[in-house]
Amino acid sequence: QVQLVESGGGLVQTGGSLTLSCAASGRTLSNYPVGWFRQTPGKEREFVATISWSGGGTYYADSVKGRFTMSRDNAKNTVYLQMNNLKPEDTAVYYCARSTIVSTDPAVYDSWGQGTHVTVSS
Repeated sequence: QVQLVESGGGLVQTGGSLTLSCAASGRTLSNYPVGWFRQTPGKEREFVATISWSGGGTYYADSVKGRFTMSRDNAKNTVYLQMNNLKPEDTAVYYCARSTIVSTDPAVYDSWGQGTHVTVSS
């Protein structure tokens, strides 16, 4: 079983940047696609970005395209989400998760971290 731990969240002003990390332990992440999702109270978990196992393919939600960049370092067993030009509507708990296929559907992801809070002030 793989354990995922997100970090890097915090409070930032509109237009600011944050980099989230998702570190794995227990099992390797390097053979699996990984996704980032976010959730706000009372809402469904929302797809943000996903990356193929090699890092050669990345896919983004339209709401973050051009502002967020997902990458991975398989040697470090870590995945990143660089978030630029942050907006108040990006405020959420951000989760990383592992899957066996590249997908925007959270239902196909089987291992989830505990989440990291991102707050963007206006």
